[in-house]
Amino acid sequence: MSTLQITDLHVSVETPEGTKQILRGVDLTISSGETHAIMGPNGSGKSTLAYSLAGHPKYTVTSGAVALDGDDVLAMTVDERAKAGLFLAMQYPVEVPGVSVSNFLRTAKTAIDGEAPKLRTWVKDVRHSMENLRMDPAFAERNVNEGFSGGEKKRHEILQMELLRPRIAILDETDSGLDVDALRIVSEGVNRAKDTTGLGVMLITHYTRILRYIEPDFVHVFVNGRIAEEGGRELAERLEAEGYDRFLASA
Repeated sequence: MSTLQITDLHVSVETPEGTKQILRGVDLTISSGETHAIMGPNGSGKSTLAYSLAGHPKYTVTSGAVALDGDDVLAMTVDERAKAGLFLAMQYPVEVPGVSVSNFLRTAKTAIDGEAPKLRTWVKDVRHSMENLRMDPAFAERNVNEGFSGGEKKRHEILQMELLRPRIAILDETDSGLDVDALRIVSEGVNRAKDTTGLGVMLITHYTRILRYIEPDFVHVFVNGRIAEEGGRELAERLEAEGYDRFLASA
């Protein structure tokens, strides 16, 4: 059982116009086996939350605390956060020329576990996960995300998540750019990882379509760097019908 606890988190970023406060006091707790959907209009701070938790240097935590099973996440380096069990699936996965998918995955697994996985078992696990995600086995020998379509990049993110077995996964708009089939396959991968490992999920999205496949336990509405409202699946359905006008007006 793992718990990610975010307490009164404030985050700023430097812009040409000066320092801009993005997060203005976020309180959120995610435990193993829970799926939390983070929804809200553009510019509300959803992705800032994701990248701040992962340790992106662009974002400065000005106050607040983040703990994973009682350990201070903000005191950790980026790689220490990954080893502790935090995983970030990026909205726009980057290309890594010169590094094959197979080498990348095995190197990452070795770094997280502290020892290299047994080769025969590892190859079997990779092949099985790729089959489940409808990925051509040839992708294992291609450079990371180089020449991949949007959907292929997102499948590769979920492949990493399945194989690295984190405690908490932060999925930043994993549904963006996916067609209907890819959305279903990626969602099945998330559900499979959750069912297998008891993964806790923070799912950042604009739309409810992915929530038809990944059932949220909690829905949080982000507006102006804060959580404006919380609820269950019914809140997401209300947002789909009404949009964010009532939150923006009060903000």
